[in-house]
Amino acid sequence: MQIKANFWVEKDGRVALSRWRVALLQAVEETGSISAAAKHMDIPYRRAWDKIHECEKRLGLSPLDTQTGGSGGGGARLTPAGAEYVRRFQEFSQGLDDLVKERFAEAFQGVMWD
Repeated sequence: MQIKANFWVEKDGRVALSRWRVALLQAVEETGSISAAAKHMDIPYRRAWDKIHECEKRLGLSPLDTQTGGSGGGGARLTPAGAEYVRRFQEFSQGLDDLVKERFAEAFQGVMWD
């Protein structure tokens, strides 16, 4: 049995950052484009773009530089601010994962699961 927890950051009651959104931003960085990241995550391009735009609006900064390359071929990379948000969210969530596992083990110590 595994314990699972999900954490996200909201602004004005709306999601600004989440594990899924951070994974999308990382996929953009790894693949070099929103389109390739969407394919990698098996989602429509429009959904990827909408979620990135929501992050941008709610964080008040652009997590991606979509002006990469000058030949009109598209492309995207994390901005320094976007990379910092990704790094900080990963650090935040890793610590929480460890804490959740510890608390679960304490609360359910000795309980047998079918």
